[in-house]
Amino acid sequence: MNAKPTLFARLAGFLRFVFWALLVLLVAWQFLGTGGLEARRAEAFGKFQEERGSRVIALIHRQDRVSFLGIPVASYISIDDSESILRAIRLTPADQAIDFILHTPGGLVLASEQIANALVAHKGKVTVFVPHYALSGGTMIALAADEIVMDPNAVLGPVDPQIGGYPAASILKVAKQKPIERVSDLTLILADVSAKAVAQVEAFVTELLTGKEHFTPERAQATAKALTEGRWTHDYPIGVKAARGFGLKVSTEMPRAVYDLMELYPQAPGKRPTVLYLEPPRGIPESGGTDGPAAPTRPAPPARGPGK
Repeated sequence: MNAKPTLFARLAGFLRFVFWALLVLLVAWQFLGTGGLEARRAEAFGKFQEERGSRVIALIHRQDRVSFLGIPVASYISIDDSESILRAIRLTPADQAIDFILHTPGGLVLASEQIANALVAHKGKVTVFVPHYALSGGTMIALAADEIVMDPNAVLGPVDPQIGGYPAASILKVAKQKPIERVSDLTLILADVSAKAVAQVEAFVTELLTGKEHFTPERAQATAKALTEGRWTHDYPIGVKAARGFGLKVSTEMPRAVYDLMELYPQAPGKRPTVLYLEPPRGIPESGGTDGPAAPTRPAPPARGPGK
């Protein structure tokens, strides 16, 4: 004999339906939102590329406000990045300029070296734009450029290798300071790998800089040593003045279009107070950068308190 569904079973079925319906709507909303953002990025890229008459390539690592199921994922320079960038460079005519927009905390040495090598081999002028920061492997890529354009407050960083999350220079220092019988086999192995990594990266950076304007072989080697030997912490900020002091060709004439493009890569909202400011009215250029049309005036976002 068939019994009628109980109230509990009906409620459970209804809740399952609501759950799956909300999940489908959430995924659809995120993909539609991402598609709109991608279209705006493509339009901004096309406009900037047409204005410059160059091949524009961007490597921008942030946590997008719109991500799968709302979960932001931190990014770094990966083999997938190098594969895509190498393809973009191959598709660029040999004599066409490349404008490379770079915003990254760094990443794999192998991927960074592949990108840097490809940029050095390109015959057309290569300009790297650093609107905020290009650290570690990002700095290595910037060193390959014919010219680096930095925001007045942007920074580069050292390129000293990191082994297992620790600075290679620090591992070597520990191995040298303790008696050999008190050093574990693992530390000795890491020290051996660290010595090789430092030597390899120093040699690569020396090769990148040798032959560039203002760089004699001696100066190239000295600069490479300073950037790779662990003289500073890995996040030590190298600003415009310091970069020029190394002999790098650095300009601060950052096109407004680069800032506009960066706004299309929004940072995921965190659990801290939002930064609030009022943008200047139309016609008033921003200070600290190049003159140009001011960004469109937008209403200030609502103030928020600390997240809970």
